[in-house]
Amino acid sequence: MWIKTIPVGPLEGNCIIVADEVTGDCMIIDPGDEPDLIMETVKINGFNVLYIVCTHGHFDHVGCVGDIKKETNAKIVIHKEELEIYNKAKEMASFWGFDIDPLPEPDIKVSEGDLLKLGDLSFEILHTPGHSPGGICLYTKGLVITGDTLFAGSVGRTDLYGGDTSKLRDSFRRLLKLPEDTKVISGHGPATTIGREKRFNMFSFSWL
Repeated sequence: MWIKTIPVGPLEGNCIIVADEVTGDCMIIDPGDEPDLIMETVKINGFNVLYIVCTHGHFDHVGCVGDIKKETNAKIVIHKEELEIYNKAKEMASFWGFDIDPLPEPDIKVSEGDLLKLGDLSFEILHTPGHSPGGICLYTKGLVITGDTLFAGSVGRTDLYGGDTSKLRDSFRRLLKLPEDTKVISGHGPATTIGREKRFNMFSFSWL
C-alpha cells in the first residue's frame, strides 16, 4: 500500500492519496484545494484514480472535487447522510470568505460496512457522525483515515451545521476500540495511532 498526505489550501486540510502498488489503482481522499498539486502526484506515479472519497462535505475537504473529477472521471464517494452538507459546501465556503466551484453530483452514496477496493486492498466504511451527519472513516488493517472525526490530541468541532456532540462522543469511543497499533491519518494535522490517542487525547479522559 502506497500512501501520501498532502496538506492543501489555507486551512491545510489533508488530502490523502492511497494506492495499490501492484495495480496502480488509487483513491484521492478529501481533495479540498490545489488540484494541480494533487494531480501532479498522481501523474508522476502513473496511478489510475478510481475514487474521489469525501470523508464529509465541508468545503475545505471537497473544494476541488470537480477539478479532480474532470481530470480523472473517477467516482465521487460520500455517505448518503452527508448530501445536504455537500450540496451546501459552496454556500459555507462563501460564509467563511472562500470561493469554490459548484460540486458535481456524487456517484456512490455509501453506508456503514460498505467496502471500497483498490486491487487487493479493501477499505471498510465506518459511519462516524458528530462533526457532520454523514462523516465517515476508512478502515483497513493497520490504518484508519478519520477525516475530521479524530485528530492527534483532539476531535472535530460540533458547532457547525449538522454537528452533534453526543454522536461525536460515540464515534470517538468506537474508533478507540480499534487495535492500538492502528495508524491514524486525520483531516488536519499529523498522523498518530489509536494507542497514543487512548493515552493522550484530551477527550479520552472524559469520554471513555
